[in-house]
Amino acid sequence: MVTLDGDVLRRYPRVSRYNSPYPAHDAGCAVDLYPGTDRAGSPVAGDVVETRTVRCPDQPYAEDEDHLVVVDTGEYLARMLHVDPAVEPGDTLAVGDHVGRLVRSGFFAPWVDNHVHLGFRERDQNAVRASGSLPLDLGLPVESVAWDGTGRVVETGETWARLDAPEHPAPGETFAGLAADDGAVIDGGLPHYEAGGATGDADTVSLLGTVVGDRRNDRTVTWRDVTPTANGVPIRGLSLWLGVDDLGLKLVCPGHDLSVGDRVDVGFREQ
Repeated sequence: MVTLDGDVLRRYPRVSRYNSPYPAHDAGCAVDLYPGTDRAGSPVAGDVVETRTVRCPDQPYAEDEDHLVVVDTGEYLARMLHVDPAVEPGDTLAVGDHVGRLVRSGFFAPWVDNHVHLGFRERDQNAVRASGSLPLDLGLPVESVAWDGTGRVVETGETWARLDAPEHPAPGETFAGLAADDGAVIDGGLPHYEAGGATGDADTVSLLGTVVGDRRNDRTVTWRDVTPTANGVPIRGLSLWLGVDDLGLKLVCPGHDLSVGDRVDVGFREQ
C-alpha cells in the first residue's frame, strides 16, 4: 500500500481515486489530481527515468497524443499520465517542480477536466505497462457532507453542468466528499463508470434514499443499474470527487438545456 502525503494532496483543489473507467481506478490503485491550471507541478520527488508519448483515440475535443512520465522516488516508480513533459530522463524533481503542460487526452470523456493521473509500481516492475499499479491510500482525513439532492447550476459545458451543492463545510481546511445516506464518503462516476469508491464497510451504498451500489471489497463499489435524473429528466451520471476549497458535483448530461442559475433537483430511478 502506497500512502500519499496529505500535504502534497492539499496542493490540488480536488482529487479523485475512482472517477475514471480505467482498471487502476476501479481497484483503488491510482488517483487523479486536478490542479485547476494547465501547469503540472510534480506530486513526487525523485529522478526522471523515462518519458514516453503515445497516440490517443481521435476525439474532436482532445489532442492526438498523450504522455507518460516515470519518476524513481527511491522507494517506488511513480507514473504520471496526461502531462506533456518539460523534463527528460536524468532530471531530478522536488515536489511542486514543473513537470510539463497538462494535455486534454483523447482517452478522456468530453466532460472530464484536465488532470494528472498518478500511480505507483515497485522499482523492479515494468512502469510502462498499463496494469500493475499498487493500492493507493490518501494520507488525510476526508469529511463526509450530506446532501438533499438540490443545487443551482454554477457552470456548464456541452456535456455537463456543475452544481454549487453539496457545499463544502470548511473551505481550505480539510478535504470533503459527498456523503452516502449512512455517512460514508463516495467518489467516482455514478453510474456512468462501472465502479466507484466508498468508505466504511456496509454491503450496499445508498444515496438520496436509493441503493446505488454494492461493495466489491473494502475499497471499491460496483454501481447498480440506476438512472440519475435532473428535474425529472434522465441524465448519464453524477461526477464525484474530493475537494479542499469547494465541493459541489458535476451532472454528466450530454445534450442538456441547463443554464447557470437554474435550480436542479437530483434523484434516481431504479431499473
